[in-house]
Amino acid sequence: MKNTQVKKVVIAGGGTAGWMAAAAIAKTIGKHLDIVLVESDEIGTVGVGEATIPTLQYFHQLLKINEAEFLKETHGTFKLGINFEHWRNIDEHYLHAFGVTGNDCWAAGFQHFWLKGREKGFAGDFGDYCLEREAAINNKFAQLPNNGLNYAYHMDATRYGQFLRKIAEQQGTKRVEGKIDQVVKDDKTGFIQTLVLTNGEHISGDLFLDCTGQRALLIEEALHTGYEDWSHWLPSDSAIAVQTTSTEAPKAYTRSIAHPFGWQWRIPLQNRVGNGIVYCSKYVSDEDAKSALLGNIEGDKLTEPRVIKFKTGMRRKHWNKNCIAIGLSSGFLEPLESTSIHLIQQTVVRLLRMFPQNGISENDIDEFNEQNRFEWETARDFIILHYKVHNRDDSPFWHHCRQMEIPEKLAHRIQLFKETGRVFRKNNELFDDSWMQVMIGQGLIPESYHPIVDNMSDEELKRFLAHIKSNVSGVVNQLPPHQAFIEQFCPT
Repeated sequence: MKNTQVKKVVIAGGGTAGWMAAAAIAKTIGKHLDIVLVESDEIGTVGVGEATIPTLQYFHQLLKINEAEFLKETHGTFKLGINFEHWRNIDEHYLHAFGVTGNDCWAAGFQHFWLKGREKGFAGDFGDYCLEREAAINNKFAQLPNNGLNYAYHMDATRYGQFLRKIAEQQGTKRVEGKIDQVVKDDKTGFIQTLVLTNGEHISGDLFLDCTGQRALLIEEALHTGYEDWSHWLPSDSAIAVQTTSTEAPKAYTRSIAHPFGWQWRIPLQNRVGNGIVYCSKYVSDEDAKSALLGNIEGDKLTEPRVIKFKTGMRRKHWNKNCIAIGLSSGFLEPLESTSIHLIQQTVVRLLRMFPQNGISENDIDEFNEQNRFEWETARDFIILHYKVHNRDDSPFWHHCRQMEIPEKLAHRIQLFKETGRVFRKNNELFDDSWMQVMIGQGLIPESYHPIVDNMSDEELKRFLAHIKSNVSGVVNQLPPHQAFIEQFCPT
């Protein structure tokens, strides 16, 4: 391995990934580094990742970003969850919210108490006991003390990159305009030495971050790292995006609308709506998918629909030699649960924690790749769950998804929940309550509950459930409308 001190970091590519990396490195440890970001105005970014999950708040705290300023700059709104329409079955909906449902006890999660209440006929929907879910369906929002309401954001991803660029440049990051023509490697070590631009400029460095999108110019074209194809589990390979004018006040959640061949997103910003459709080209043509999308949008088109092709999967290594892939260069997971920016963030924060200041070591690389793999595979399995567990059998696409083989760990998790109602969080993974919300929402009801629940009499259980539901309703009733909070807190 290369034991030379890392003094210069070169970031290839801008966009959300490049500027998140630049801003974070510059803000936290940039005093000791020379940071250069290379990007070309001629190369566009995907720029459709407009929905996030709550972990982005921690990234902003790390960078000391003012929330209201960020939301104004990105025309942002608040997001309490995702409403899944027609997923479990046609005309059946549920909302996966960011909060915790009900109250657990030391031996068993709330779902066990709910299951008995349901069996006895006096429990409401599982989501009735989640504050974020009830706030979302009533389109209410406010920031509560002690993070009492978990939330994320809808935002303009392109403007977010520009917002982070200001922070990065204020902290000393140098931006170089240009296209990368050649990647020069050391003959002996295979490490990247220099990026040669089309204008002849040479940019050398010690550590290179590949943020070049699906082209993966450094991690794949130069280093031939390899790619794991996950399309046998997630068969969708295409997306179409289009922006429209707003026709109503923004909802405090993302809409995910299932189609016979995939699903459609609808994401409300302050000034417009982001729309798109994700589909499998084996079951529908690009033109028919485009027609389905345009036939199910509201408002006037602000952009022309554009088709984006992808292959679900990830690089065999996210860190290879002196190159780390961030964003689409490291792989692709469809945006069903808004994990794309989270995975960028986690890679960047992991790099900060393991920054190879005194030289690049194989142990660091192995640990980094192992942690990244766990996060990617967990997010992958959570997305597969939506396709595997449902009651739809109305089209070849959904029939295929129900019948397909799935990863062994996911199959175990589903079977464990089905038989016992148990869900266990592993290695501080991202999703916790979410597994229960989605499995129940998709129609998987456990066959049994934990025996500790029987310590409660039916009357005690009824009061327990009613008390939680009443507390949730009481808080929601006091919250202002989502639009009213935006107008007061972060109007554009």
